[in-house]
Amino acid sequence: MKGLILVNAYTRSEHELYQPRRIREELAEMGVEADIRRNDFVPAYLDGGVKPCVQGYDFGVYLDKDKYASRLLERAGMRLFNRAEAVETCDDKMRTHIALAGVAEMPATIPAPLSYTPSAPVSETLLDRVEETLGYPVVVKECYGSLGKGVYLAEDRTQLRAYAEKLKAKPHLFQKFVAESAGKDLRVLVVGGRAVAAMRRVAENDFRSNAELGGRGEQYPLDTVSAAYCEKIAGALGLDFCGIDLLFGRDGYKVCEVNSNAFFGTFERVTGVNVARLYAAHILHTMQKNR
Repeated sequence: MKGLILVNAYTRSEHELYQPRRIREELAEMGVEADIRRNDFVPAYLDGGVKPCVQGYDFGVYLDKDKYASRLLERAGMRLFNRAEAVETCDDKMRTHIALAGVAEMPATIPAPLSYTPSAPVSETLLDRVEETLGYPVVVKECYGSLGKGVYLAEDRTQLRAYAEKLKAKPHLFQKFVAESAGKDLRVLVVGGRAVAAMRRVAENDFRSNAELGGRGEQYPLDTVSAAYCEKIAGALGLDFCGIDLLFGRDGYKVCEVNSNAFFGTFERVTGVNVARLYAAHILHTMQKNR
């Protein structure tokens, strides 16, 4: 077998390249060659049908969020890890919450209507509803984004209106602030339907706990109930691999986000778990089972 590991066309940082390199390394240890390529070579296009530009690959490890390339590759018959639908659902935070409704506990969330008229003022009716339902402080979050970017905390009506005005032309949402989890959350990685370990992320000077914003990772025990909970979430979203971010709520964990392409460099160092090997093994097992 031979694999294609696809990353974003503009990926350059060592932090982002750690993930594909580790997966390629572990696949090689198992006797499987894999190429890492940026998707700017146009892996497939349309011309009276889907025209793939990749030959000789048995599977793809899709470490991008470009929904068009993934859909085209699947139409061309390539098995992707993760699948296109799963990546699209996780990439849009509002879609994630809709997909997990009735499956997992989540903070109360209100989708924001989009403005297609730049000069139109923010709806005061909307702000009233957000205040009444979610209270202050309230999280204002862009639906697309990673590494803690595009996430804000409004302390009052003035700030809420300012953030709503800033984001009115972008997909975004409003979410109840979980005070008990301010500056900390729990990242659980699920590989091949199994929760493998957990890492608590802690930030001293920010309500967001992302390592990229100065947070640190700590080992954290993963009990069987929480593991099963995360496995259920990953299964509901159809994910081969993911990082699930849990907030420490007063009455138990609440799902903050699910990351289909979760970076695992810090996770491997903190937990000692060889995530790349587990993912590579799952990929090969799946491919061999489906032959």
